[in-house]
Amino acid sequence: MVHEIIFGVLGGLGLFIYGIREMSEGLHKASGEKMRKVLHSLTGGPKRGVLVGAGITSLVQSSSATTIMVVGFVNAGLMTLTQSLGVIFGANIGTTITAQLIAFKLTDYALPIIGIGMIMSIAAKRKLYKNIAEFLLGFGILFLGLSILTQVIKPLGDSPVFKDMLVNFSINPLLGIFAGALVTAIFQSSSVTTGMILGLSMAGLIDLGAALPLILGCNIGTCITAIIASYGASIGAKRAAVAHVIFNIVGVLIFLPFLGLFRRLVSFTSADVTREIANAHTLFNVINTLIFIPLIPLFAKFLTFIIKGKEEEEVEYLPKYLEKHLLNTPPIAIEAAIKEIVRTLGLTKKMVWIAINSFMSNDLRSLEKITRREEAVDSLREAITNYLVQLMQRELSPDESKKIPPLIHAINDVERIGDHAENLRDLAEQKIENRLPFSPLAIEEIQRMYDEISSMIDCSIKALQQNDANEAKVVMEEECQINVMRDRLKSNHTKRLEGGKCNVLSGVIFLDIISNLEKIGDHLNNVAQAVIEGLQWDNN
Repeated sequence: MVHEIIFGVLGGLGLFIYGIREMSEGLHKASGEKMRKVLHSLTGGPKRGVLVGAGITSLVQSSSATTIMVVGFVNAGLMTLTQSLGVIFGANIGTTITAQLIAFKLTDYALPIIGIGMIMSIAAKRKLYKNIAEFLLGFGILFLGLSILTQVIKPLGDSPVFKDMLVNFSINPLLGIFAGALVTAIFQSSSVTTGMILGLSMAGLIDLGAALPLILGCNIGTCITAIIASYGASIGAKRAAVAHVIFNIVGVLIFLPFLGLFRRLVSFTSADVTREIANAHTLFNVINTLIFIPLIPLFAKFLTFIIKGKEEEEVEYLPKYLEKHLLNTPPIAIEAAIKEIVRTLGLTKKMVWIAINSFMSNDLRSLEKITRREEAVDSLREAITNYLVQLMQRELSPDESKKIPPLIHAINDVERIGDHAENLRDLAEQKIENRLPFSPLAIEEIQRMYDEISSMIDCSIKALQQNDANEAKVVMEEECQINVMRDRLKSNHTKRLEGGKCNVLSGVIFLDIISNLEKIGDHLNNVAQAVIEGLQWDNN
């Protein structure tokens, strides 16, 4: 008897957890890219953040997944702490959708849902439909596991020990909160713990009084994932993770003295215990969010006070100069686009510097900053290109029309410089992680070539800012020198290899670094050509 219960619980729980993860994965694949774009473009106030957080978490069925993304965006400087708070609050509301779905008690339909999901998976050609099929499979497996779980645990209702444990949760809510938090921390999913509680209610083993403390504990336990995600992250990301913890703990402390009143309130929402528990989970998070929304500015200041430290340089991924109303004045709009291109080129210069500096100083951690800036560069390239395309659709003079294509080419070249900076990051990472030796002469040669590239970037920025043909010509002359330098350094490297003075793997990285720096020079040459062509039109 005992082993049947144990095996049944393990199997049912395993299917249930697998179902939740498959369902979440299917939805994540179907909407993940759009979801990330929505989060990435979040610039509104806290209320909008709450709606976005709730909506996205409803799709992926995991507040942890949303919170981890938020922590990542804050760490990357793509979202402010204040913006992140609204999303985190909303994520807690969104995750309660899982409990609401389970409360529909679709266990009788588990097998047909699995069958439909499998047929779709086999027959579907498009990736979207395959992702939906994965969701249906997970959804069906979830209820199949829940059905098995509720059936095998029913005999526990005759166990005095089990009954006493549940009674203790009603009498001593702190014990129930601790149990709910512990189980959720272990599974790193409040949906799993909530589902188990709902399964107990379906089996008639738990009432609302015993379930409430467990539900409150779930909200505390789910914070562990965000804390883990923030390890080694920026100060802002740590503050976002701690905000998640404080939000849930304070919410539980607020509700704790009023559990009796809250229980009576929830009992009015349904006559079914399972639905009452699901509603309690939702109501707790909605009420807690409503309490915190007006306090978000103060909460952000409080987090800054308790977690001291200087924020890393913020990377602004949204355009600063591309105002839509300027499109009606094309000459000014073109100037705005040039300013944005210059700003983007400045970001790529920083990326190249970080890569080379990390290579020289074996600073692995700083390389992470390149990824953050690459996201910003990609975002700005898209914004600038769209802006210039919109400008092309206006009534323009011949000179204005001719200026726009070179500017589009220029921002594409600037973005490619960012790609080469990422390549340099990877090469630096290989050198540091494998502890590859480099001779002083090789280091000196890389530094010299980088100095030339840095000078070219500065000249390119001046050429763009000042519309200066002379600076652009300097860039093109320096590009020729870079090509000569590349050939000379490769020749020197070959001699070192022949003389046995160079490690083979180090040599490969050396050549790749020289090649990427030279290609950056090529793209800067293209930017310089765009400036010269633009000036020629001005002189016509």
